[in-house]
Amino acid sequence: MAWCPVEDQLKHYSNKLAYEIDAWDLKAALDRGENVVVVDARSPEAFATEHIPGAISLPHRTMSAETTASLDRSAVVVTYCDGIGCNASTKGALNMVRLGFRVKELMGGLDWWKRDGHPTEGAASASGGDQTCGCG
Repeated sequence: MAWCPVEDQLKHYSNKLAYEIDAWDLKAALDRGENVVVVDARSPEAFATEHIPGAISLPHRTMSAETTASLDRSAVVVTYCDGIGCNASTKGALNMVRLGFRVKELMGGLDWWKRDGHPTEGAASASGGDQTCGCG
């Protein structure tokens, strides 16, 4: 097994932390009142079913200069979707970077947010109903 030079490893792991955030760190940032905009990049239906409190619904397919005009450009935008099997958060992160925002992607999405015991809002959070990905 070949090993990468230490400098390459440092760059790789520093980049991961610069571009990704986990549920625990996001919750802590929100609790501290940091300037963070949480963006649910799934469909509006999936958002209505269940989402992170305070998040806004901005499906990755609809991200544009017009739909993001009211967002704080000094904030860190954290995109998320359903979880590991979905790439709406990645598509959303890419779109938001292209639009000039500073972005991090939530690792594990809504699934890991809930696994860490953080609250959710929406119809499923109150009823315990099933949810579908909605990442399309």
